[in-house]
Amino acid sequence: MKKIKKILIANRGEIAIRVMRTCRELDLESVAIYSEADRTSLHVRYAHEAYCVGKAPSSESYLNIDKIIEVAKQSGADAIHPGYGFLSENADFARRCGEEGIVFIGPSPEVIVQMGDKIQAREAMTAAGIPVVPGTDGEIKSEDEALEVIKSIGLPVMIKASAGGGGKGMRLVKNESEVVSAVRAARSEAKSAFGDDAVYIEKYITSPHHIEFQILADQHGNTVHLFERECSVQRRHQKMIEETPSPLMTPELRDEMGKAAVEAAKAVNYVGAGTIEFLVDNDLNYYFLEMNTRLQVEHPITERVTGIDLVKQQIYAAEGRELEFGQDDLRQRGHAIECRIYAEDPDNNFMPSAGKVYKISTPLGLGVRTDGYVYEGYEIPIYYDPMISKLIVWGKTRDEAIARMRRALYEYKITGVKTSIKMLERVMNNENFIAGNYDTHFIEKNQEQLLSNGMKDNPEDMVIIAAFIDYLDKLGSNAAVTKEFVPAQSRWRKIPYVNHF
Repeated sequence: MKKIKKILIANRGEIAIRVMRTCRELDLESVAIYSEADRTSLHVRYAHEAYCVGKAPSSESYLNIDKIIEVAKQSGADAIHPGYGFLSENADFARRCGEEGIVFIGPSPEVIVQMGDKIQAREAMTAAGIPVVPGTDGEIKSEDEALEVIKSIGLPVMIKASAGGGGKGMRLVKNESEVVSAVRAARSEAKSAFGDDAVYIEKYITSPHHIEFQILADQHGNTVHLFERECSVQRRHQKMIEETPSPLMTPELRDEMGKAAVEAAKAVNYVGAGTIEFLVDNDLNYYFLEMNTRLQVEHPITERVTGIDLVKQQIYAAEGRELEFGQDDLRQRGHAIECRIYAEDPDNNFMPSAGKVYKISTPLGLGVRTDGYVYEGYEIPIYYDPMISKLIVWGKTRDEAIARMRRALYEYKITGVKTSIKMLERVMNNENFIAGNYDTHFIEKNQEQLLSNGMKDNPEDMVIIAAFIDYLDKLGSNAAVTKEFVPAQSRWRKIPYVNHF
């Protein structure tokens, strides 16, 4: 067993801080990387060391494999945690780490390739006896072939990119006349986003539920699941709210799907933390959707109901330790909900809202956890994903968790940028959500209520905004003696910056 001593986190923002927190608990040194746009980001200040890896665009910084490997070797990091996004599911990066003698905290490059290609993943799951959505056995070679397939399985269908993710390279086809244009559009988008224009076809499941199972596996053949997460509150195939346990689940279905998730992971010799994603229809039939070979954004809710630190388990698995618990040792205790806080304007087609954060009041209290990275005076850059924090609550029951999330969202105040907080409050007050009666079409079905003008929700917000405008006006009138807020200067060096935060 190789004991890891120093971890470079090849990521930014809240997930970088999340990993660093576990590093500190394990008495491991952490190394941050940052782009020029992230010089003042909180993850840079929190780490033991921080290194600049390039300009603001992610292609020149957070996706620069050569530079990240160089920094890892220069800093003496013996392991790299990729977080999620960026290089987390990049097989070339994982392979390069191995070649350089650096532990990649994740699965093998071979597994990343197999499960990252959705066509290969479908084939592997079919061979393992895991139900998959009816569709093509491989890549669609032509529009004519697509037409033939659709005639055999029926409409509606989804055209999906083999290398896809995040909703890119996906097209819903309801009419035969749309097939050719949909295939071409999916190919074009997939080529642009992933460098691979291969697409396949799946039968479209009406009113689907997006259910995923968290799995953990060690290098000794032991694999367990840590139960399910309900991820059906989505917009444009992007998750907004997750909860566990799922209100859809029965004990029998949970047991069956959990065993299927474990078998799916074992079928590809998976090691580490990963997620098996399923679609479940109204008749409780479930189908394999994909496997995420990394930590998920929504992992905190699983941690909250199981008491298991998933990042710690990832590190242990990478060191070669055996799991300290079996399936029978795991329990779901209470109910947890996560809301993703985005810097965007839900009432203006979810336009990103980059800019300076003037004031922030983070919710506190029993059963509340906030994973974020912004602070007062921080300027949110335009170059990256607009998610700025995750709000996680726990309650003894689902009703208590919803009530606690309402309270926490009420306390969460951010001025200077638009956020999704008000829309999330509306979800928590939606009758269908409260009843657990929702699927992946929840946002569009309840659009009128969820995307209404936020000013109608709470007159108190108008008072807060008016007071803040008055505050800014007073600052302006006293400009001669009042300087604009500037983050405190510290001992920055391009490479390295050593921090004793």
